[in-house]
Amino acid sequence: MSDYPVPTYTTTVTQSDVTLIATVTVIGRDLLITITGGDHPHIGDVLTLTKDQPIQTIRYPSHDNRFHKDDLLALPSAKALQPLLPGSCTILAGLHIDHISKVQIQAALDLSHKLAPKLTTWLKHQTFATSRPHYYGPDESPA
Repeated sequence: MSDYPVPTYTTTVTQSDVTLIATVTVIGRDLLITITGGDHPHIGDVLTLTKDQPIQTIRYPSHDNRFHKDDLLALPSAKALQPLLPGSCTILAGLHIDHISKVQIQAALDLSHKLAPKLTTWLKHQTFATSRPHYYGPDESPA
């Protein structure tokens, strides 16, 4: 096991009384990103991706037989980060504002596009100096 500091990065964007908070945690060569905000931050949707694999989305159930739509807040960042990824990336997204207005919905969507360049700029300046894992060869197995 290695004892290395876990690099993190947090940024916020605000418009029309809506704030999105993005936090990136580096785990080896992988990224765990949360995009949350509002009166009741939560995990509504999960996006997974790598540089070479398509973005996959899991939407959790919401209320009244609906599903969350928080992937709309994560998708701009996922698309922007994808060609730069050193490993895998998981994005957890959830914003809930009580009695959200149409102006606030649009603000949240606008803000999601403002987060993407902040996250890509941060990622471009990172060095992933962790060693790559070693695997057993075809004629090897654990002792």
